[in-house]
Amino acid sequence: MQHQLRMREREQQRILQRQQRLEAQAAREQQRAVKAAELASARAAKEQQVRYVEQRRAYAAHRTRMVRERVEELASLLASYVPTEVLWPTDLLRNEFQPRPFTPGPELAAASPAPVWEQFAPPAPTGWQRVRSSGYQRQVEQKRADFEEALAQHMSREEHRMAAWDAVVRSHEAAERVRAEEVEQSNAQLEVLRQRFEAADPAAVEECFEVFLKAAGLPVDLPIDVEVAYQSQPRRLLIDRRLPGIEVIPPEREYRYVRERDEIVSSARSPKEVQQRYADLLGRLVLLTMRDAFAVRPGSLVEEVAVNGVVAGRNKATGRPEDHVLISVSATRAQFEDLVLTELDPVACLQQHLNAIVSPHPWDLEPVRPIFDPDLSRYKRTDSVDVASQLDSRPVLVEMPWKDFEQLVRELFEAIGMQSWVTQPSKDDGVDAIAINPDPVMGGECVIQAKRYKKVVEIDAVRALAGVMEDKHASRGVLVTTSWFGKASDDFARRHNRIQLIDGAQLKYLIKEHLGKDVIPGAIKPSRRRGPSTRS
Repeated sequence: MQHQLRMREREQQRILQRQQRLEAQAAREQQRAVKAAELASARAAKEQQVRYVEQRRAYAAHRTRMVRERVEELASLLASYVPTEVLWPTDLLRNEFQPRPFTPGPELAAASPAPVWEQFAPPAPTGWQRVRSSGYQRQVEQKRADFEEALAQHMSREEHRMAAWDAVVRSHEAAERVRAEEVEQSNAQLEVLRQRFEAADPAAVEECFEVFLKAAGLPVDLPIDVEVAYQSQPRRLLIDRRLPGIEVIPPEREYRYVRERDEIVSSARSPKEVQQRYADLLGRLVLLTMRDAFAVRPGSLVEEVAVNGVVAGRNKATGRPEDHVLISVSATRAQFEDLVLTELDPVACLQQHLNAIVSPHPWDLEPVRPIFDPDLSRYKRTDSVDVASQLDSRPVLVEMPWKDFEQLVRELFEAIGMQSWVTQPSKDDGVDAIAINPDPVMGGECVIQAKRYKKVVEIDAVRALAGVMEDKHASRGVLVTTSWFGKASDDFARRHNRIQLIDGAQLKYLIKEHLGKDVIPGAIKPSRRRGPSTRS
């Protein structure tokens, strides 16, 4: 018994020791697994940190590359944006009819499969079922009726589908005919516009050039707005070109990743470099506009192009929005064709070769006096009519149609040496004509009112002219009449100092001197007759 007890004790000890060894081994394996997991996690964290740093550095390099590409893009405008072929401006609007595919949809496109007898036929009788053939025949007849009903329903569905198909086809064809007619009508209108353009119709020329100039592919964020006026007699194109602000020049030179702070920081471009690049860009955009204007054919339409480069800003005194002209230039075709645009310095070209008026500090929106009025669009222009050549011997001006009288006044100012446009009869803000003196120093805009009066012109008319001048920011105003002015009007004009009054006697003299026509005003007050000189 004792021997057996000792044997059991030894066996229990061995079992206990083996269990302890297994537990120790499991603990060691668990520790190794934990350590391996910790090492793997540390490796993964380190690799993730390396990838994160590489990504941040790559992002900084990407931003640096984008800035450099942007700066290079702006600096190479004249070389990069060269039109591959010269187009008629109307070709940019011409449409080609492209038929749209007919897509009826899956419900109408595919027919459903027709039922077949095999889907309905009962299985042939076998064995003892042959004896009861009458029951099989009744089953066949029932299945035949089911088949014929299913076939009739299928045919009805197909008839409806085909009817719907035909309706959709007719609708699609009708819509395509409408689209084709619209394209044809649009192109016909464009052909009329092209013919007017070739005939140098001012409105057509202005519309076509605006389309062409706005279609020029420019880098993103650069304004494409232009406004065009055309003078057919000198074949001169006047363009207001909207220019960007200085913020278009990237202020950053490059980007880098600072690992210690986990930040992407930039190094700034010097203010002087930003200003130089901005002035260079404005010059390039103005020259690009002139190049595109001269590129339009037929070249006989435009002999001279004048451009005002305008930037939106604010009046420092009032804080109200205001446009600032930073570049004003005019050049003939011969002058411009002498340039090698890809090699020149734009600012030097404008100032030294083309004698442009360039802002000395465009980055501060320091405006210059433009060579032509930058806001002619606020006036509604009509086609000029040669009235003077149609005048009979000694016509009476007060009896002329009002429209002919206004045109005659326009011709008079053009003969004196100014450029003028007659406004439309409605909603002209009290303006009968606009006269522009193109002289860059003494010139300016003059608002003209023409009055066919038989009695004295009241002072209210003179005061109204002063109000219109203020509204239009005109430098001068002229009131022309077939009659005469009272003392109050004379005194008001003298105090105002920028209003000129021309009565019937003066008008007769000026028409005789500049148009070579002898006219009768028809309403001159004898006691108020004056000599040939005019007041200013």
